[in-house]
Amino acid sequence: MKFLKTLLLLTLVFTIGCKDKKAPEVAKTATTEKLPNIIIIYSDDLGYGDVSANGATEISTPNIDKLANGGVRFTNGYATSATCTPSRYGLLTGVYPWRNKNAKILPGTAPLIISTEQTTIPKMLKTKGYQTGIVGKWHLGLGTGIVDWNKKITPSPNEVGFDYSFIMAATQDRVPTVYIKDGNVVNLDPNDPLEVNYKKNFKGQPTGKDNPELTTLKWHHGHNSSIVNGIPRIGYMKGGESAKWQDTTMAETFLNKAQDYVKQHKDKPFFLYYALRQPHVPRTPSPKFVGKSGMGPRGDVILEADWCIGEFMKTLEDEGLLENTLIVFSSDNGPVLNDGYYDDAVEKLGNHSPTGGLRGGKYSLFEAGTKVPFFTYWKGKIQPTVSNALICQLDLLSSLSKLVNSDITTGDSQENLDVFMGKSMIGRKDLVLEANRKTAYRNGDWALIPPYSGSAVLSDVNIEIGNSKEYQLYNIKKDRAQQKNVAKTNPKKLAEMIAGYTAIRGEQKGEIKEVELK
Repeated sequence: MKFLKTLLLLTLVFTIGCKDKKAPEVAKTATTEKLPNIIIIYSDDLGYGDVSANGATEISTPNIDKLANGGVRFTNGYATSATCTPSRYGLLTGVYPWRNKNAKILPGTAPLIISTEQTTIPKMLKTKGYQTGIVGKWHLGLGTGIVDWNKKITPSPNEVGFDYSFIMAATQDRVPTVYIKDGNVVNLDPNDPLEVNYKKNFKGQPTGKDNPELTTLKWHHGHNSSIVNGIPRIGYMKGGESAKWQDTTMAETFLNKAQDYVKQHKDKPFFLYYALRQPHVPRTPSPKFVGKSGMGPRGDVILEADWCIGEFMKTLEDEGLLENTLIVFSSDNGPVLNDGYYDDAVEKLGNHSPTGGLRGGKYSLFEAGTKVPFFTYWKGKIQPTVSNALICQLDLLSSLSKLVNSDITTGDSQENLDVFMGKSMIGRKDLVLEANRKTAYRNGDWALIPPYSGSAVLSDVNIEIGNSKEYQLYNIKKDRAQQKNVAKTNPKKLAEMIAGYTAIRGEQKGEIKEVELK
């Protein structure tokens, strides 16, 4: 009996000992860090100098500033292009947009320019179990080019990696002026079918050109086709009355959809691409922001966008998501003032500099075309810092891939996760930038613009776009505003830059020319 008691006691001690040895392993598994939520907040036509974190003094953007000053604020952060569609293509695919001949500013009826077989950020994240959604501006085409807007539209964002989409097809100034959810036009009455055409008007439909008396916002250039909500648009549209959006409520509509998305998907890792439409034209702030900036509608919608971001961040905080969410904030290209409507953007600018002192703007190969506000924020994980590293939106695909332990990448997208996390100040060596199918080159402190024919200034918008018959070479560290072309006085550096550019871009007819270097 004594022997049995001893044996039982030894067995109990051995069992407890074994459990104690396994305990650390169980605990480690139970506390394994969850994959982080990932949010990209993407503004539209917001200039480097349009936010107070980057030095703006005539306008205050406190909520954007919280992201910038609470994370990594990049002083050399770039979009891939100086216009919207190409930049969005590069952001989502990790591929230079100039490699795709269709990656240009698209009409609202354009076919989808991302192949359904192509790698995208949401597709990559889905391989790791992420839920994926887009809310806001799309402008990458829909369908195959012949769209029946009264039926489910496919392919759409849902066929290139997004589980959920609530979008506008193109831009606020282009038809169709309707919201589209998961490929279906929202609130469409089948008895009032929607028709869209970019070549000719529908019989009996008024236009901004022929019926200016029906408009509440006057067009300056290009925007003189169908009138919706008193605003003349690009392209022609008929029917679909019940589906038409209200321009002044668009900001809150997209905000509410973004807030709903994170609330509904907070229990599993999610990716949200929240694509704001401000400050793109037409600038239609909600009544509570009208006149608040003192700079007209353009300034007002920047304040509205900042408020939306603040409300969105409150939702993340209320849902307990900030400590496990990486947020990337940027813009698709640089600023423009008069971009098609008379809205006092020029007249009421005052001392504000949307470019932050950079040369050019939207549509331009100069710095202001592609150098944009660019911040990464992750509460408790990213320490506040200012980084001069050269980085590009192109690199998000490979960098986010590393973050979630994926090996999916592209040849153009460089893995710069430590740079985005503020752990390294060494970014890209070089970068090819694009504007209107023309390209330029950045390497270190230097910027190269090859010779191009055409006007030096885009007259409608009064922006220098970078065309010159000669090579342009700028040391942007010493000459931030690109006022001194040193191509002729620095032939050795010019030769190096041309070699670096052609190594990536290749010899392009009409772009790269042989020059005599002395």
